[in-house]
Amino acid sequence: MGAEAEHRACPSPSPLGRTDAAPTVLGLQLSALIDHVARVDWSLLDRIPGDRGGSQQVCIEELNHILAEVNAQILPSRDELSPIRTIAGGSVANTIRGLSAGFGIPTGIIGACGDDSQGDLFVSNMSFSGVDLTRLRTKKGHTAQCACLVDASGNRTMRPCLSSAVKLQANEFTKEDFKGSKWLVVRYASQNMEQIQEAIRIAKQEGLLVSLDLASFEMVRDYRRQLIDLLETGNIDLCFANEDEAREIIGGEVAFDPKEAVGFLGKYCKWAVVTLASKGCIAKHGKQVVEVAATGERKAVDATGAGDLFASGFLYGLVKGLPLEECCKVGACSGGSVVRALGGEVRPENWQWMYKQMNATGLLLPCPLSQQA
Repeated sequence: MGAEAEHRACPSPSPLGRTDAAPTVLGLQLSALIDHVARVDWSLLDRIPGDRGGSQQVCIEELNHILAEVNAQILPSRDELSPIRTIAGGSVANTIRGLSAGFGIPTGIIGACGDDSQGDLFVSNMSFSGVDLTRLRTKKGHTAQCACLVDASGNRTMRPCLSSAVKLQANEFTKEDFKGSKWLVVRYASQNMEQIQEAIRIAKQEGLLVSLDLASFEMVRDYRRQLIDLLETGNIDLCFANEDEAREIIGGEVAFDPKEAVGFLGKYCKWAVVTLASKGCIAKHGKQVVEVAATGERKAVDATGAGDLFASGFLYGLVKGLPLEECCKVGACSGGSVVRALGGEVRPENWQWMYKQMNATGLLLPCPLSQQA
């Protein structure tokens, strides 16, 4: 059945359990991660190391200091719920969870979590969202954590603590982890290149397509050569970059043309996408280039996860065989849904908001797994 014939209203998806079939989309998150998300004053951001708005790793002592500062100075939450959220996090987990919970796409995650309360929380949250965790290994040790600090404008500053966390190693991957799946979702990380390259190698042997997120502008700026080397392998089928990351990939100039960036990435990837926050996105597939506006007029409560959920919607479109422009429009809807509340997990009422946006523009609505062919 063609994409046009499938534009129909379906019941809203709900978290679904694992089936015997391999997940359509796998996420590679070597270390399970717990996000501590809070709205904070700008003055607090000035007192912690690193650039405001970016992502920079910290040690456990620095993380504990930041969380202590946050607890001492928390802004009231705009939605009148708890001003701090502790949830399963990480870019890949956000994307995978969104595909499962919001779009009904079978997903799984490959990685490791600690045998601690944070690991239990990660498992509980991802399982509730219908993510297959049979490829998630439990190891003795700590689960990674991240302070996600959101300012009054909804912009987020990330300070992950990964150094003491358990992690999946390159020699632990098996072909069975990847067999039968269609996509592997990866986040660029210079410190994990051995594992990333090995996972991509096996994924390609098993016929999977690979999606790469560029992580942060600091990661691209500091390890650009490694990133180019990875792109030049020809193994990256889809690449996502936000505006800051795109700027760094083509040289770091303050004034830059997103079309130049998407063209640069398009030399290496079948699909290239540059997200532009409130300005929407620009995407390239072959010779086709499309620009799509952002969805939703409401000011962002928290930009955490906007790019991750955009990726969920875009991948949903690719899995369903939608044209490039429609993939972008679905991504704009899902990215717009997560910024309506604190944290990188879409709340049920905001999934409903997304379905209404999709329905209004004639986009293919998700169906529960039991109704998918």
